Amino acid sequence: MKIFNKLNILLVLAFIACRPQQAAIGGSKSTSVSATYWQQKVNYEMEIDMNVDTYQYTGTQKLVYTNNSPDVLDKVYYHLYFNAFQPGSEMDVRSRTIADPDRRVGDRISKLSDSEIGFLRVNSLTQDGKSLSYTTEGTILEVTLAKPIQPGASTTFNMNFKGQVPVQIRRSGRNSSEGVALSMTQWYPKMAEYDFEGWHTPPYIGREFHGVWGDFDVKITIDKTYILGGTGYLQNPNEIGYGYETGTVERPAGDKLTWHFKAPNVHDFTWAADPEYVHDTYEGANGVKLHFLYKNDPAIKDNWKELQVKTAEMLVYFNRYVGQYPYKQYSVIQGGDGGMEYAMCTLITGKRSLNSLIGVTAHELAHTWFQFLLATNESKHEWMDEGFTTYISNRCMNHIMDRNQENPYKGSYSSYFRLVKSGKQQPLTTHADRYEYNGAYGASAYSKGAIFLAQLEYVIGKKNVEKTLNKYFDDFKFKHPTPNDIKRTAEKVSGIHLDWYLTDWAKTTNTIDYGVKEISGNKVVLERIGLMPMPIDITVTYADGSSEEFYIPLRMMRGEKPTSATQKADWAWAYPTYTLETSKTVQSVEIDPSQLMADINRDNNVAQQ
Repeated sequence: MKIFNKLNILLVLAFIACRPQQAAIGGSKSTSVSATYWQQKVNYEMEIDMNVDTYQYTGTQKLVYTNNSPDVLDKVYYHLYFNAFQPGSEMDVRSRTIADPDRRVGDRISKLSDSEIGFLRVNSLTQDGKSLSYTTEGTILEVTLAKPIQPGASTTFNMNFKGQVPVQIRRSGRNSSEGVALSMTQWYPKMAEYDFEGWHTPPYIGREFHGVWGDFDVKITIDKTYILGGTGYLQNPNEIGYGYETGTVERPAGDKLTWHFKAPNVHDFTWAADPEYVHDTYEGANGVKLHFLYKNDPAIKDNWKELQVKTAEMLVYFNRYVGQYPYKQYSVIQGGDGGMEYAMCTLITGKRSLNSLIGVTAHELAHTWFQFLLATNESKHEWMDEGFTTYISNRCMNHIMDRNQENPYKGSYSSYFRLVKSGKQQPLTTHADRYEYNGAYGASAYSKGAIFLAQLEYVIGKKNVEKTLNKYFDDFKFKHPTPNDIKRTAEKVSGIHLDWYLTDWAKTTNTIDYGVKEISGNKVVLERIGLMPMPIDITVTYADGSSEEFYIPLRMMRGEKPTSATQKADWAWAYPTYTLETSKTVQSVEIDPSQLMADINRDNNVAQQ
């Protein structure tokens, strides 16, 4: 009987560890993706005291960690991102040794004084009241546990830490070039992610992030003249004497105030602060309040006012073409050193033309869906983060700015073609920090990543891509999707096999090149020159002036996209040529008139008899 009970207990623990996590905001549930899917859970409570004169702050952190994995954990790891902003750090050395360094970084870190560097120092750390042994290695804190965390179990870490905000160099920092006092991103000791691949503990060298889903309860004590915005919902506007909805300021006595924010089910917490912020609000769709915090500068005021209605239009667009934004606020904040997405907010530079201001906001707001709700590991799958965001924000800009472009992705294609010609292309499976050139990273992640979806319109049809994005969001919001998940979603929607597409486009540097080899009477001989296979759309113009569109499926697709074109026999990839027979004498042909196929040599796509 005792053996039976022990076996039952083990089975229950295994079930708890492996059951899918419910993605919930306000108690709602998403459909399970897989019976074996799991992800970890964190709940943070933090209290921060900021000294705006020294740019140093002290903090306490209570972190409840739930191990939903099937594994026993005897160590945990934290990210200490601010340690990157020190002379000799990996970020510093990498910037000084790469051929094309980010101009915002350059050699600036190497020249920082002790009062200008960034740091995060852990002064004490306990697990369920027991002191822990830990070591700091650059931007990673390695912690040996007092007691292993069993599958399905939770444990509580309590930490005291101290930080210093670095001079604004990259994303985080103080006193930006536009005069914003504090851009507080990646500012706290952040638990590293553990998933089916194991621990994700890359050093912070300058790229992207990955985090654990959880709830945040954060109190920030700061000089009373500062206005704050960022992740979460402000809990105490009356206590701090701040009319946060109207922007009016009536401060109580004392030198400092404590701002209290709560953020449910996010994987990061960001804030920014400045004594000269103007704070506007604008009503968005579905009761979402849009917040805008920007410097009290007459030169930018009009643009920031006009931005607000456009941001509301963006929200409507992304809700329709990806999925419903689940929170009740989003903040667009002047800060940082360019544009960067965070949970429920973005930090952007604000001294821009109106078109640039709207464009950067569209991109960063789109990141809320691609990475902050569909939380891919953007260090390993940066193209799913930046690329998908570029794709949908280009579509959005085309709509809200009334550009009416048939192909709003042309810029991405041009960037990709330049990358191919440069000879510096690396597979999209390259880790974000391991690109040989920053330029190659940008063209790969943003441009080639965007083409994955734009070209997918060519492969399975635009409507199927739209359905794919909606289903992808519904199935994987509040989770950590992988490249295989977007591929499988597209397959389920379209009924077309797409393993070849994901493999060639993301895992190799194979290129697409199809050409017209010969036209003779009513016959057209096509040839595959590049290694990557594709189906073929072709327009034939006849000698009598009429024209006809043909569709040649790729055999390994095992299906066809919806089309009104005349469908011909499929083309097996290994065959280098294909003969298209028509009913009349051919005058000219064009392969892919939509130009959605990323054919690297369009010169041979058009021919005349």
